[in-house]
Amino acid sequence: MTSESRPPESLDAFRSRLRDFLAAGGPGPRPRDPEERFRWTRAWQAALFDHGFAGPGWPRAYGGMDLPFSHQVVYQEELARARVPGPVGTGLGIAAPTIIKFGTDEQKRRWLAPMLRGDTVWAQGYSEPEAGSDLPSLRTTARREGDEYVVNGQKVWTSHAGRADVFFTLVRTGTRASRQRGITYLVVDAHAPGVEVRPLRDMTGGHVFAEVFFDEVRVPVADRVGAENEGWPLVRTSLGHERAAGAMNQAATYRRVLTELERLLRETGALDDEVVRDRIADFEIRVRIMGYNGRRTISDILRHGEPGPSSSVARLHITTFEQDLHEFAVDTLGPAGLLGTGSADAIQRGRWLHGFLRTRASTIGAGTAEIQLNTLAEQVLGLPRDPAMPSA
Repeated sequence: MTSESRPPESLDAFRSRLRDFLAAGGPGPRPRDPEERFRWTRAWQAALFDHGFAGPGWPRAYGGMDLPFSHQVVYQEELARARVPGPVGTGLGIAAPTIIKFGTDEQKRRWLAPMLRGDTVWAQGYSEPEAGSDLPSLRTTARREGDEYVVNGQKVWTSHAGRADVFFTLVRTGTRASRQRGITYLVVDAHAPGVEVRPLRDMTGGHVFAEVFFDEVRVPVADRVGAENEGWPLVRTSLGHERAAGAMNQAATYRRVLTELERLLRETGALDDEVVRDRIADFEIRVRIMGYNGRRTISDILRHGEPGPSSSVARLHITTFEQDLHEFAVDTLGPAGLLGTGSADAIQRGRWLHGFLRTRASTIGAGTAEIQLNTLAEQVLGLPRDPAMPSA
C-alpha cells in the first residue's frame, strides 16, 4: 500500500504521537538571556522541521505536513499545551501563503523550506510613517535598472527587524497618484548594502519593533513576487493570512492562560467575590468563541485558499479579549499586580503587567480595530464601502 493510499492517521493516534514527541524532544526551559532565547527558539523550529512536525497546513512539497482540518486543530492544541515557542519572525504566517499562491516554482524552492526550518528569519516591511492602515499611500520607491530594482524609503513598526535575514516589503513602482495600482511586492536581503535597522523600545522595555531604512538598496528582479505594479492582490492575501495566522494556537493558548488566571485568583481568594466570578464567566464564554472562530478560519482557508472576512472576526475578537483579560488581571491583583519583572515581590514574575503593557498595541497591529470593523461592515453586513479605501 502506498503512502498516498493509506488511510489518514486517527486523531487519537496523531495526538499521542505529537504529545510523545513534545514530551521527549521538547525545547527545554526558556532561557532568560535574549540572545540565548533567540538561538533556543530557532533550534526548536529546526527540530520540528527535521522530525516532520513543522508547517501543519503547508504542502508536503515544501516541508509541511499538509494536515486535514481536524488534525490542524489537534496540532495547535498540543503545541499550546506544551508551551513551546512559536517561530521567530512573521514569514510563516504571512509571507509563506503569499509565496505559495503567487510565487514562481524557483522562488518556492529557494525560500520556503529554509523559512519553515528557521534557517532564515523573515520580517514584514509594510507600514511607513505616513502609511499605516492606508497602505496605498506608501512612499518607499523602487526604480528599475536592468535586472535590478533600486529601493529607497523607510518602514516603521517592523516586528523582528533586528533579527531578520529577509524583508518582504511593499514598494511604489508607479506614480504617487497610482496608489494601490502602482505597488510591487519585493523580497529584500536584510543584510544588503544600504539597509539600516534602528530598534524601537516599546512599553515593556523590549525591542520587538524597529524602523528600517532603504538607501539605494539593489534587489534582483528575480526577487519580485508577482508582476510589477500588481502587488495589491498579494497584499490582501498577506493581510488576510496575517489576521488568521495562529488563530487556533492563540485560542488554545488563551484557554490555558485563562485557566492559570482562574487558579491564581482562587489561591488569592479573589474568586470569592461574585463580581470577579462573573467576569471570569464572561472570559470563559469569549475564549470558547475564540476557539470556534479559529476553527472557522482554518476551515475557510482549506476550502477556499483564503481566510476571508472570518479572519477579521477572529482578529478583532482576540485583540479585544487579550486587552480586557490583562486589564482585568492587573486590576484584580491590586498593587502587587503593578510590579514588573524586576521586582522580587512581583506576582508570577510580573507576567500580568507585562501582558497588560504588551497588549496595548494589539488593536493596532495587523490592521487596526477600525479597519477590521470596516471589513466586517462591508464584506459581512453588506454596508456601503468606505470610499477612501481601495476595492481591489
